[in-house]
Amino acid sequence: MQNNVVETVLGAVVLAVTALFLTFAYKVIDLAPVEGYEIEARFSRIDGLNTGNHVKLSGVRVGRITGFYLDTDTYEAVVKMDIQGGIKLPLDTSATIASEGLMGGKYLALEVGGDDLYIEPGGRIEYTQTPPGLEQMLGQVIFSMSKGKDDSAKE
Repeated sequence: MQNNVVETVLGAVVLAVTALFLTFAYKVIDLAPVEGYEIEARFSRIDGLNTGNHVKLSGVRVGRITGFYLDTDTYEAVVKMDIQGGIKLPLDTSATIASEGLMGGKYLALEVGGDDLYIEPGGRIEYTQTPPGLEQMLGQVIFSMSKGKDDSAKE
């Protein structure tokens, strides 16, 4: 009889800890929908970007990536995003795929311009930049190092 009480209490503690963890995870992940408007941006490549990643302006989250698809006419990746309703983005706003750190995930960083006109709901960010991938940068470093050795060997 004593074993049943201990097992029941232990089971209740496990359920309570699980509920606390799920509540914490829900708040950290921030799954609440963004109330605002949808816009899109076109990139030559979107490596590491996923649906649900943040859209940030000056390091502050102002939206979320809602999806992406391949434009079969231009072969560009089209990224769809929701932007908070109170944020007005000038027409000359630019978007860059950025990394949260060496091991962190990707997000979309926005840089506002100075235009007097604003991107309308359903509009597009015209100015985009895709940073080179880590493999490409490492390849350039290795190539430049090997080229330097070849040049010094000729002298």
